[in-house]
Parts: sequence; C-alpha cells; structure tokens
Amino acid sequence: MPTGRAAPESQRWKALLFISIAQLMVVLDGAVMNIALPSAQQALHFTDGSRQWVVTAYGLAFGGLLLVGGRIGDMVGRKRTFLIALGGFAIASAIGGLAVNAAMLLLARALQGVFAALLAPAALSLLSLSFTQPRERAKAFGVFSAVSIAGGAVGLIVGGLLTQYLNWRFAMFVLVPIAVIGILGASRTVHDDGERHRARLDLPGVLLASSGLVGLVYGFGVAESRGWSAGVTIGSFTAGVLLLAAFVVVQARVTSPLLPLRVLTERNRAAAYLSVGLAIVSMFGMFLLLSYYFQQVKGWSPVMAGLAFMPMAVPQAIGATQIGARLAHRIAPRPIMVGGYLVTAVGLVLLALLDADSGFLEIAFSEAVIGLGIGTAFMPAMSISTHGVEPRDAGVASAMISSSQQVGGSIGTALLNTIATSSAATYLLSHGGPAARVQERNEALMHGYSVAYWVAVGFVVAAAVVSVVMVNAGAPKHVPAPTDALGDVTPVPVH
Repeated sequence: MPTGRAAPESQRWKALLFISIAQLMVVLDGAVMNIALPSAQQALHFTDGSRQWVVTAYGLAFGGLLLVGGRIGDMVGRKRTFLIALGGFAIASAIGGLAVNAAMLLLARALQGVFAALLAPAALSLLSLSFTQPRERAKAFGVFSAVSIAGGAVGLIVGGLLTQYLNWRFAMFVLVPIAVIGILGASRTVHDDGERHRARLDLPGVLLASSGLVGLVYGFGVAESRGWSAGVTIGSFTAGVLLLAAFVVVQARVTSPLLPLRVLTERNRAAAYLSVGLAIVSMFGMFLLLSYYFQQVKGWSPVMAGLAFMPMAVPQAIGATQIGARLAHRIAPRPIMVGGYLVTAVGLVLLALLDADSGFLEIAFSEAVIGLGIGTAFMPAMSISTHGVEPRDAGVASAMISSSQQVGGSIGTALLNTIATSSAATYLLSHGGPAARVQERNEALMHGYSVAYWVAVGFVVAAAVVSVVMVNAGAPKHVPAPTDALGDVTPVPVH
C-alpha cells in the first residue's frame, strides 16, 4: 500500500477542479461530435450508412473497456492512469481534427473511447479516495455530478458554436487544450494514496467482459438503423448477454477477478448502478429528441438549439451542488434520490404535453424541472456508487457507474428514438399519409416525441422504485478514525 500523508485540504479542492475538467472533457466529446457530424460527413465524403460509426466507434471502445480501465487504475495507480489517459485523449482528439478521410476519423474516435475508458473510472475513484469526510464528500460529488450531467448540454452549445462559426474540426481540437490543462494541473494537485490491487490482470475476464459489453452497445447502436428484429441486432444482444453471463460465472471462480462480485453484492452500490442506468435511458433519449424538436419542428439553428438546453443545464448544476450536496451530509441518500427522480418524472410529463406551437417559456420550465430533479438525484447516487468499497476495488467500482451510464445511454438513444419515429410514422399514415402538409408532419413528430417521453417517465419512476427498495444507507455521521502509522487521523463517514 502506498504511504504518505493525505493531501492538504486546499490541495484536494484544487485536485477536484482538474478531475472535474477531465470528466467534462469526456462528456463534452460525445455531445460536440453529435452537432459537428453532419459537417464532418460532408467534408470527408462518407456515406449515411457509415455515419453512425463515428458515434458508435467511441461508444464501443468506451463501454467495452470500462471495467478493464477501472482495474488497470487499481493495479498501476489511479493518478498515473489518469495522466496517461489525459495525454492519450489529447493525441486522439488531435488525430480526429486532422482527419483526411472517414477511416482516420473512425480510428481517432475509437482511440478516444479507449482512453476515456481509462480516464472516467480513474477520475471517480480519485475523487472517492480523496474526500472521505461526509460534508466535504457531499460538496465534491455535487460538483462532479453537476459537471457530469450538465456537460452534455454544454457540449451541444459548444458544438453548435464551433461548427457554425469555425469548422467541424474544432469540435475535436477544442479537447486538446482542455486535456493539457488537466495534465498540468493534476500532476501537481492530484494524489493517489489508495491501496493497489497487486494481482495479475484477469485476461479471461477482460475478454468476456469487453466482448459482452461491446455486444450490448453494438446491438443498441444498430437497432436504431437496422431495426429491433434484424438478425444482427438480435445476434448482438444474444452474444452480449451470453458473454456477460459467462463472465459472471468466471468471476466467481478465479482467484483475482476483474470484477470481484463483492462490488455488486452491496445493495447501495447495486442500487446506484441500476437506478443511474435506468435514469440515463430517459436522459440520453430526451436529449436526442429535444435536439430534433428544436431543429426540425421549431426550425432553430444548431447554435440556437444548443442554447435552448441552458434552462436544463443551469438547474442541473444547482440541483447537484446546492440541493443534493447540502442534503447529502444531513440526511440519508434514499429520500434525496427518490425525490429527485420523481421531480424528473414530472418534468418529462410536462415535455410530453408540449406541442408544435409551445412557447419558449413552456419548454424552458419543463427543462428546468428535469434538470433540478436529475441533478439532485444523481449527486447521492454517484456518491454511494463507491459506498463501503475497499480501496483496492475503488477503480472497478467507479467503472461500474460509468458502465451503467454508457449502456443506459446506448439503450436510451436507440429505444426512445425508435419509439418516436415509429409512433410518428403510424400517426402520419392515419392523418394524411405521404402527402401530408407541414403542419400534419409536425403533429406526427410531436405525437412520436410524446409517446417516447411517456416511456421515459416510466424509466425514471423505475429508478425511484429501485432507490426505495434497495437503498438503506443512513445519514452520515462522524466518528474518530484510528490513527495510521504516520499519526494521521482521518474522519470516517458512517452509514
């Protein structure tokens, strides 16, 4: 186990800044590329069929390697992994910005996914190990959660501005200076005093987990374009489920598992993984549908569409840092999570009731309710995702919450988009057919969005139910911790 005194308080808060910058970079990447993709496709002359792979290549690498990335951090050190991942992400982003053809861009996106899989769990585990005192931990996770949630909306704004006023390549280049700032700051402020996992890497577990997660993510990716009943979709899902089932069997038998089952058997951590995954289904699907609504129905430009997400982004930050964080060091996490998820469900109901002529204030109010609710709920969920975990497992426990987000996002994007488009097509056939006027087409689109939003309500309510049933951590209390070998005493949160 590494030795050395804990970092001073001021140093830890500086470290939080750079850890959050790294998290922002990972979240920004997906959002800015979504806005820049049409321009990139036109410039590099790749087909509509290959267009989805610019997004999917990142998701496959990121989702498939998250558990491996978390365990590598546990083995070689979270700070070292964090800095290497930042450097690799910067290089991959520069390659993407310099891409001369589709193949080069796809390679860059896959490399970004690889380094994001190292970066995301390392960032969360460093945060978890640095802030153990309940009040500080609540504030730190509030900031981290706000960045994680609001980064998607900020990315849409940044992507729209860069694409419209500069060039799509800057959607990739902008990540390079962010990574450099993260490296320079983290190298001086971030400290990793957690216990290392010294065993050899579980190669059978690596292959089974990575292949299984890739199968699931790929299945949801192709479902959007090929359909849910297509052979490749069903085959991907089947292979993914079977491989992950085999992974669980192997993990129960090997001496040094990639994912120790003890990480999953603690009910609060399991509740965090499941509830966040269910809620992310709604959030990612909603982001996509709102983007279409702003641009197709309302006719707004990419910049205006990006700015229209601000009424959600700001309340998300307030919910995480001012409501969730302030409550988390006073009361148990369950009522915060349940209340936040139910408020989010109310906001989604308000979205489902919008029509093509709804004014900006109606839209903004619906977004604000969603943002406030999800920001409040995710703060304690992020915190209990490493609840009671042994330091040697901090990386893989952190990777699990990232895996929940990645898989949930893939499900949400494919599922809600498919529901919206099929519902809109059915409505259009019964209300005017192919020759329908613009007004009727907009009505069909709004009908499809409404149906999808009601499904999203169901997923968020399910997240609230999971929190009610599974979360039993108590309100945090301070007790004196035993003195370590160096004479340092660290307050320990008790649940």
